[in-house]
Amino acid sequence: MHALTSFLRLYFHPADGGEGSTLQRKRSPDQRRGSAIVLGLFLTVGLISLMAIVLDFSYIHVARTEMQRTADAAALGGCWEVFDRQVSGEVATDLEAAAQSEANQISNVNLVGRDSLQLLSEDVEVGTYGIDKSWDTSEPQNFNAVRVALKRHGESNRELPLFFGALTGRDTQSLEVTATAAMLSSIRGFYAPSSHEERLEILPLALDRPSWRAACAKATEDNYAYSNGQVVPGSDGIFETNLYPKGTGAPGNRGTVDIGGEDNSTNDLSRQVLHGISLQDLIDLNRPLEFDDSGVLLLNGDTGISAGIKDELATLIGKTRIIPIYVSVSGNGNNAMFTIVQFEGVRILDVKLTGKKDDKVVIIQPTKVIARNCKIDFTGKHTSSHLVAPVMLVN
Repeated sequence: MHALTSFLRLYFHPADGGEGSTLQRKRSPDQRRGSAIVLGLFLTVGLISLMAIVLDFSYIHVARTEMQRTADAAALGGCWEVFDRQVSGEVATDLEAAAQSEANQISNVNLVGRDSLQLLSEDVEVGTYGIDKSWDTSEPQNFNAVRVALKRHGESNRELPLFFGALTGRDTQSLEVTATAAMLSSIRGFYAPSSHEERLEILPLALDRPSWRAACAKATEDNYAYSNGQVVPGSDGIFETNLYPKGTGAPGNRGTVDIGGEDNSTNDLSRQVLHGISLQDLIDLNRPLEFDDSGVLLLNGDTGISAGIKDELATLIGKTRIIPIYVSVSGNGNNAMFTIVQFEGVRILDVKLTGKKDDKVVIIQPTKVIARNCKIDFTGKHTSSHLVAPVMLVN
């Protein structure tokens, strides 16, 4: 009753000396202005708070994007460093330290929220990434990937400072992102060059798989070393094999293969040795340079490696190239047919194609090579040990 009485007194007032009372249905101008000011104040405070929340959340989103960009760049740079060190023969421990250092340098120059972020050693992991997305760190000889975890929290870099902590009740925000870069080794073939000027650095010289496996297993000889950009006598722990045919019983064994027309001339072979496989070569091949559903690629063969290309091969000493690996050969001479089952990366160490047959050599050693224009086999059927796709983000 007291509340009702107060309400009525607010709106009904007796008339001075009159008969009855006057109903006042509207508030006075002063009352309306007071109510509007209070309402406007509440709305302004609410709007400012909402804007503060939106701005801080936007800032967090931008910072997270910058962190992901930085982590991606650090992982890519670290993985390229792994490749470079593997080519130079670095041991696994030095390789990991080099990858961590490179990733950290890249992280330092990519600002996140106006800050330079540090990567701890445990934030950069070197391992083996499989085509099935597996991750393994137990076999350093197979390392092909770098995983980076970039963090902003109390233990690693300070949390992201926010602008409107007084309004939102939160002064900082912790953030963490990850990135994985890898050089995949499941190569099923090659795309044709995009222009007539572009080349695939594939030698038209095939090697039998037993000889390749023997070199990879260090069951051959180690008489050459590649050091400071030069081939020198000595041992570097990477064993070699001879690409020159030695008459192992299969006619046409270890001969040249036609990646182009069916009857490549010496001039064609010389050009391919010097400059690589061209777009026109693949047009003349008239079929994709890749393994079929049964996992093989058939290439027609020639009579063998001849002195006609010795000068061209000699110019490649110290350089890396890609070669086909075969499991069988049928026929002989120009009618030979090689069954290719993988492509691999090699370095040319020595060439001698004059004199007695037993003295002729094209010495190569397994070396990691980047397969430009390669087709990746995501089924995992075709795996190369020393040929990898360019470094890419996989996660």
